[in-house]
Amino acid sequence: MRLLTLSLLIVLAGLQWTLWYGKNGLFDYFEIRDYVIAQQETNHELSLRNEQMYAEIADLNRGVDAIEERARNELGMIKKGETFFRIIDTDQ
Repeated sequence: MRLLTLSLLIVLAGLQWTLWYGKNGLFDYFEIRDYVIAQQETNHELSLRNEQMYAEIADLNRGVDAIEERARNELGMIKKGETFFRIIDTDQ
C-alpha cells in the first residue's frame, strides 16, 4: 500500500510540474496572455490613429476648406488680396 501511495504522489508531482513549468504550462499561459493584452492596446491605439487619418482624407476629398486650412497652417500660404502680418516678440 505504501508503494502505491508513493507512486501516486510521484505521478501527481510530475503532473503538477508539467502543469506549472512544462511546455504550454500556466507560466507560458500568463506570459502569452499579457502579450495579447499589450498587443490589443497597441492595436486599439493604431485603430484610433487610422480613423483620424480616414476622417482627414475624407475631409480633404470633400471640400476646399480643409485644403485651404492645411495650406495656411502648414505652408504659410495666403490668398490674393490678403495682407500677412508677422508679429515678432522682441523680449527674447
